[in-house]
Amino acid sequence: MDFKPTQRFSDRVDNYVKFRPSYPSELLKFFTDQLGLTAASAVADVGSGTGISAEIFLNHGNTVYGVEPNAKMRAAAEKNLVGYPDFRSVNGSSENTGLPADSVDFVIAAQAFHWFEPVATQKEFKRILKSPGTAALIWNDRRMTGTGFNVDYEALIAKYGSDYKQVRHNNIDQKQIESFLGAYNEHVIFNYQDLDFDGLLGRLLSSSYMPQADSEVYPAMKAELQALFDKYQKNGMVRIEYDTRIFHARMK
Repeated sequence: MDFKPTQRFSDRVDNYVKFRPSYPSELLKFFTDQLGLTAASAVADVGSGTGISAEIFLNHGNTVYGVEPNAKMRAAAEKNLVGYPDFRSVNGSSENTGLPADSVDFVIAAQAFHWFEPVATQKEFKRILKSPGTAALIWNDRRMTGTGFNVDYEALIAKYGSDYKQVRHNNIDQKQIESFLGAYNEHVIFNYQDLDFDGLLGRLLSSSYMPQADSEVYPAMKAELQALFDKYQKNGMVRIEYDTRIFHARMK
């Protein structure tokens, strides 16, 4: 099946910008304290989308090359990050970033690696990284158990998500990560979003597999989401919990 990863987020850029979670502040601390990131480090953010992950490193003073093949996502990043002179927007893919060889100290892929073709991407990462260089695969891994809300929200996504089971990032297992990175380490940081109903709806609609407002199942899905929200809200908010997972290795 062709999931057209470079196209499938085009109709949900606004919700992606507004409602996708960022990353905890501890992520940057981990990169600086444990992985050797300095303000002088050049970072390639591959599959950079609307610039959520790039902004973390830009705030640290890094030059960040945001490599993104989707024109609408790339345009959103350029708009959102216009105030950062060290942001470089690049029309490229994980297999062909367009960056010079040996040009960056870090390559990251945040919420993106599961869309990549791994063999060609591995070759490209090795080509653009200086030696030694660090590659990191990062995901906000939504918790599916632990609370009633987590369980019921996952059930709603599984019910209405068109190809959710096929494209979810959890399909990437340890063997695939090791095949790509080589010997790697993993670091996990707790993350969360507190959302009102509009925020919860927007977060749901930002996922590429969820039906949009013109779908015939949208009214039923929205009604079920409202019922779920009403059941679990406290002071008009619900919490989505994540484990921010960082898989990292020297790669050259």
